[in-house]
Amino acid sequence: MDEFLQLCFNGTALGARYALVALGFVIIYRATGVINFAQGGLVALGAYLAYALGDTATLPFLLAVIGAVLLSGLIAAGTERVVLRRMVGQPVFAVLMVTIGLLFILEQLVTSIWGFRALNLGDPWGVQTVDAGGVVLATKDLWTIGITAGVLAAFFAFFRFSKLGVAMRATAFDQEAALAQGISARRVFAVSWGISGALACLAGVTLAAGPAALTPGIGAIALVAFPAMIVGGLDSPIGAVLGGLIIGLTQALTSGYQEDLFPWAGANLSQVMPYIVMVLILLIRPYGLFGTKEVRRI
Repeated sequence: MDEFLQLCFNGTALGARYALVALGFVIIYRATGVINFAQGGLVALGAYLAYALGDTATLPFLLAVIGAVLLSGLIAAGTERVVLRRMVGQPVFAVLMVTIGLLFILEQLVTSIWGFRALNLGDPWGVQTVDAGGVVLATKDLWTIGITAGVLAAFFAFFRFSKLGVAMRATAFDQEAALAQGISARRVFAVSWGISGALACLAGVTLAAGPAALTPGIGAIALVAFPAMIVGGLDSPIGAVLGGLIIGLTQALTSGYQEDLFPWAGANLSQVMPYIVMVLILLIRPYGLFGTKEVRRI
């Protein structure tokens, strides 16, 4: 039983990281109808900005993270303003290719500035743990879950009660009707990218927590967060969160019980399981668990 609870905790912490990245995907897709494949690059860039502000600018960890979140949001919004806004009205495939190009640019930028060696983010949690009745809870994972819960609460409050949040919801629901009501689509797009960049930074910080855990490869988390977004639904923030938790728990439980149940499946089955779950969900619900079904009238 202790092993099961331990795996569930680890999976929840991992799923919380996936949820932050998947939310970034969903926000941009809801606003623009485009999947932002550069999200993984923003994750890595945000984590390295936090490192730079803490190590180079010698800011306390909390201030370094806040500064990195703001910078990441501004960089993402600026990218939308300079690059993506010029692609408005172009085929979706062309816009997707632009975001893939941005991913490679961000990855090259990170390695050019900070290199390939593993770095210490300087977080105050380190390898500290809490023993809860036989279940070892890593302090960094507890903080990850808490940060994610706080971000999600702020996220949903923003969309429900703020004027800008309501404008973003209206634009996502019907862009033409929103424009007719005087809502600025350009402003909504820029804010969507800014929020996505800020969420990517937080995901990168929580992923890189711990000694020598910051490497350029942390952006690969987006490859697993992508199935989380698909499972939950492309346009559903709630689905992104639940999809992240489902994928995280699936990976953790598969990793823990594979040798006993599926020894013939190979050592890396847990890395494949997110995509197996994604395919199974799509076979049953093509729009994801909480995605909006598209209805076309002829």
